[in-house]
Amino acid sequence: MTGTRWLAEYAWLPDRAEPTADVLIEAEDGRITAVTPLTGAGTPTAGVEVLGDATRLPGLTLPGLANAHSHAFHRALRGRTHGGRGDFWTWRNVMYDVAARLDPDSYLALARAAYAEMALAGITCVGEFHYLHHGPDGTPYADPNAMGAALVEAATQAGIRLTLLDTCYLTATVDGEPLTGPQRRFGDGDALRWADRASALADTVERTGGTGRAGETRRVLVGAAVHSVRAVPAEQLATVAGWADRRGAPLHVHLSEQPAENDACRAAHGRTPARLLADHGVLGPGTVAVHATHPTSADVTLLGDTGTGVCLCPTTERDLADGIGPARRLAEAGVALSLGSDSHAVIDLFEEARAVELDERLRTRQRGHFAPAELLAAATVAGHAALGWGDAGRLSVGNRADLVTVRLDSARTAGVPPVGAFFAATAADVTHVVVDGRTVVADGRHLTVDVPAELRHAIQEVTS
Repeated sequence: MTGTRWLAEYAWLPDRAEPTADVLIEAEDGRITAVTPLTGAGTPTAGVEVLGDATRLPGLTLPGLANAHSHAFHRALRGRTHGGRGDFWTWRNVMYDVAARLDPDSYLALARAAYAEMALAGITCVGEFHYLHHGPDGTPYADPNAMGAALVEAATQAGIRLTLLDTCYLTATVDGEPLTGPQRRFGDGDALRWADRASALADTVERTGGTGRAGETRRVLVGAAVHSVRAVPAEQLATVAGWADRRGAPLHVHLSEQPAENDACRAAHGRTPARLLADHGVLGPGTVAVHATHPTSADVTLLGDTGTGVCLCPTTERDLADGIGPARRLAEAGVALSLGSDSHAVIDLFEEARAVELDERLRTRQRGHFAPAELLAAATVAGHAALGWGDAGRLSVGNRADLVTVRLDSARTAGVPPVGAFFAATAADVTHVVVDGRTVVADGRHLTVDVPAELRHAIQEVTS
């Protein structure tokens, strides 16, 4: 890969409270090699011309956005679960109907289209919380990791990086009821057999450099996940945590998404899910708790004290009527916050970011909880770190050359100062996306995937 240069009208550089005008960004072999503000002014200088072969990026250029929590197959549910009353548990039954229909080929098609939609939204890296492992009756495919391999290929074709969070899912309830129906395809029997299968997938990814193609820049990591305290017996939690620790891999876990989960855990174990996970070595600096919507005050302190991160998914949490999590209290406890689109009711990290602030306003009836730079960090550097990519999420030398440009002249952003983009822009305002130095989206169009057509076809295949 040869050197590339971009001239950003505005760029949001690290440790700055607001964007900088007229910034030349240079990269080679997928890494940023220079970031040079040309004017030092707060507004663009009309006299600054395109420098040589630099690509002009009108609007606001940000680091690549990181979607730290995804279930790709949930994209097929959008617009199909709003016909009546219900809660998370009734929604889950509809989700299982889609899960039962997928095979490696249809999953590849659906995930490729969903990941390409993410690219259009400025997402350069996704964390896939993957538990759809086996055939519909629980029988492994000839390749036990065929479904995971489909996700790796989908991300590669869509042009974004992937952290495949291979998920251990063994039981249906906290007290150990067996998996039945569609859940059977999630399970490996026990954590040791899960670890054997996950190791085989991780070893394959290591051999191919994470792309499925030897010699290319690494673009896939394999991490681990505990689905929840409902799905992994307490005595097997340490096996999953130990696997992640030995491999230096990210470890994620659904935590306290529902009050019913908390109640069941107290009834079975006499403690909250957070305390149960901590007692079995799951929490820590390499771990991200997803949702954390209903933690106790002691849980919040525990998450902060152990260095555990939290991934908030506000558009899914409101879609499923989960509730509003204590984002500001978590941040004040020292918890690093990241963002995810989870069920893909919406794929828009700008909406997820501003919802963190706006939901706090609803909960407290006060404004001004998160500065724009804090929301930017949650959507970028914190999300990448949560997924194991510590070299991404900043427009700085040595980082991966991930750039996302947002137009400032749309009906939504016209007249808005660049610093206010997180409270005005939507995914539809993304015009240019670069991943590891390669242009994936230009002029608002994905360069290799017809996203609407592929989404329509892939969803019809699993819903008709």
